[in-house]
Amino acid sequence: MKSPLVLFVLMFLSIQANAASCPDLLKFMKRKLNSSETVNMCSEYKDKSILFVNTASYCGFTKQFSGLEELYNKYKDKDFVVLGFPSHDFNQEDQDESKTAELCELTYGVKFPMFEPLSVRGDEADPLYKMLAKKSGTSPKWNFYKYLMDKEGNIVNSYSSNTKPMDSDLLEDIESTLN
Repeated sequence: MKSPLVLFVLMFLSIQANAASCPDLLKFMKRKLNSSETVNMCSEYKDKSILFVNTASYCGFTKQFSGLEELYNKYKDKDFVVLGFPSHDFNQEDQDESKTAELCELTYGVKFPMFEPLSVRGDEADPLYKMLAKKSGTSPKWNFYKYLMDKEGNIVNSYSSNTKPMDSDLLEDIESTLN
């Protein structure tokens, strides 16, 4: 039987090894939208292709929620996920998270993971979005800006707000990350 100290050291080394193998873009804890529950991004989304999207409730692109849900449903069984991050950086997000959650769930039927509102650009940007900007070479220009990460944690491409979720170029890029 191993001593408690040996077990602790083995557990610590296991955690360290897991953290080392986790892509930088997933080394975050994020709170779910309108919830106190937090998600360890690494343990939840490691080895998945991810489309990161900054969202807003009162924007001309808000209808993209439907397309993002369609995209999520199309590929979720192939280790793909859409992650939504509401942002008020462009003054088009409700200050009340419950209203944002209600819009997502009731109006657009969103089932893909949505997280706490955060800033996505400039000095106030959340560390996740600072890293997305650094790795891609660009920060969001508007709401519904998208970043595609492959299963190894590499940024494949970024997409303007004008890129609809079911655009052929985006679908082709997603499919290339699933093989």
